[in-house]
Amino acid sequence: MWGVLSASLFFLPFNRLIASVILAAAIGMGVYHHVLTPLGLACLAFPAVAVWLHHQYRQQRIIRLAAEIFLVAYSVALFYHLIPGFNNPLMVVKDKVGPLSSLYSMYYNFDKALVPFLLFVCLPTLFNAGFADRKVGSRAWIILVLCVPALLLLAVLLGGLKIELHMPQWILAFLMANLFFVAMAEEALFRGYLQQRIRQWLGAYPALIITALLFGAAHIAGGMLMVAFATLAGVIYGLAWMWSGRLWVPILFHFGLNLVHLMFFTYPFYQQP
Repeated sequence: MWGVLSASLFFLPFNRLIASVILAAAIGMGVYHHVLTPLGLACLAFPAVAVWLHHQYRQQRIIRLAAEIFLVAYSVALFYHLIPGFNNPLMVVKDKVGPLSSLYSMYYNFDKALVPFLLFVCLPTLFNAGFADRKVGSRAWIILVLCVPALLLLAVLLGGLKIELHMPQWILAFLMANLFFVAMAEEALFRGYLQQRIRQWLGAYPALIITALLFGAAHIAGGMLMVAFATLAGVIYGLAWMWSGRLWVPILFHFGLNLVHLMFFTYPFYQQP
């Protein structure tokens, strides 16, 4: 089921019809395996109606705007697991990847994986904004890539992390979940939709800063150090989107940072012995 759901997300930027057919299969499998309950399936009827209204009345601005606002709000609710009826399975249960690492648990989040589908309806340029900053050369991109380990080393200096190498046995499950159910979902919301919309209203750099701050605030549960770390990471991801205009670039930056964090640093945090 999770491979099918990942495949639907993989095809989404290239062919919405194929992605939708595969998603329907994943939803059916989710119902069969009780990951999606009848209540959860019923709750999906509301965004389905909003999607229909957005498409059917796309020439009527008020209806289209109302449908978009509802779909974005519903996406945020899915992001924070506020929609009932989803039994997201726990794949890693309070594991310590190393002696200095804190306990870590990992879910496979069916609800969060639906976010890119809803936002793609709202914004057809979600995955490809149709621009690229030609003034940004290879040197700037190299510096941006180096900012990923630099940010993690900064967290070490601030005491939030320690260098600790490990290769957990559940890394393959982590790779799929983190790429499709975390990085893709979060980047679709923050860079693909929010930064792109705010850029249309306020310009490129205000959009970059505002979105990074919102991304940091979304990690408030991890404490203020995590908020600061996520805000700086949001600047990196935001620049990657702003310079390329393509969502897959910040997705790979986000995924790469999380993978480097897991393999070379205490994960998710440093815990004093």
